[in-house]
Amino acid sequence: MQVLSFISGVPRSLTNRRTVEQLWELCEPRMPSVALRSTALELAILAGHLMLYPAGLTDERPARAQAPDPADPAPRAANTPTAPGAPKTAGAAGAAGAAKAPTARRSREDGTPEPRPVLMLHGFVDNRSVFVLLRRSLARHGWRDLQCLNYSPLTCDIHAAAELLGRHVEEVCARTGRDGVDLVGHSLGGLIARYYAQCLGGDLRVRNVVTLGTPHTGTSVVPLASAHPIVRQMRPDSPLIAELSRPAPGCRTRFISFWSELDQWMVPLETAQLHHPDLWTENVRVSGIGHLALPVHPAVAARIREALTAPGGGARTGSSVRTVTGEPVRVA
Repeated sequence: MQVLSFISGVPRSLTNRRTVEQLWELCEPRMPSVALRSTALELAILAGHLMLYPAGLTDERPARAQAPDPADPAPRAANTPTAPGAPKTAGAAGAAGAAKAPTARRSREDGTPEPRPVLMLHGFVDNRSVFVLLRRSLARHGWRDLQCLNYSPLTCDIHAAAELLGRHVEEVCARTGRDGVDLVGHSLGGLIARYYAQCLGGDLRVRNVVTLGTPHTGTSVVPLASAHPIVRQMRPDSPLIAELSRPAPGCRTRFISFWSELDQWMVPLETAQLHHPDLWTENVRVSGIGHLALPVHPAVAARIREALTAPGGGARTGSSVRTVTGEPVRVA
């Protein structure tokens, strides 16, 4: 758009006698090189993603449950709700959790803690194929329990999607024998993950929620898209955004929000940052890439791994609520 607007202001006589290379030299000072590289990267990622998209349409088959580890500590009772949205009180883990009692965090052979299971949620009209590279990065660095969830493109309600996520979380905990998970969500997927952890009692299961380009306070991009109900829920004046801004005392989940100043889907840009007086949040600025690159770029993947293995989270008290600004991720 910047190129076209600039060229339209150049006299026809000038464009007729200039070569393409000379005209580019005129355009270049008006167009930041970082924005150019980011746009080119976004287009390349989009092309690659369109090729992978059909493979991600089918639901992922969960891995077969691991045999119990004799070295695991004794099982402990799960302080989890029996259904999404249930009160945060101690009780039975439910039918899903009864198949395998939750255990404390397991350790690897070298004695370091084994990472928790990670569930990844895609964005609007997308599917699990968007996480191919991030999943590969996590698996290469020791994560064994990884699952990418597909929710139907016909989904019209974030609350319903968050309830479905809650059922998946319980299934993963029952299958793996773990007492909790971490969530990673891109765009709309991050909003679903946050709603589950903040509003449906999911903080009893979820230690970390990582969001990538998520409109925490709503986005006003593409007004015509409001014809879709779930897009209307992502608008700044929607009842769902208002619900997320309400007090959330005692929420134990840690939220790490990655945002980029070149994310054209976040309007305004600040909406991808999470600021809430009752939540433990960290906002990480990513420089040099746009919306589609956030779940793909290796520099972001490295910071996600750091966030998921950082101490803290899941056991804080109200006095430790804090919002911090993480070290920026700079992409060359």
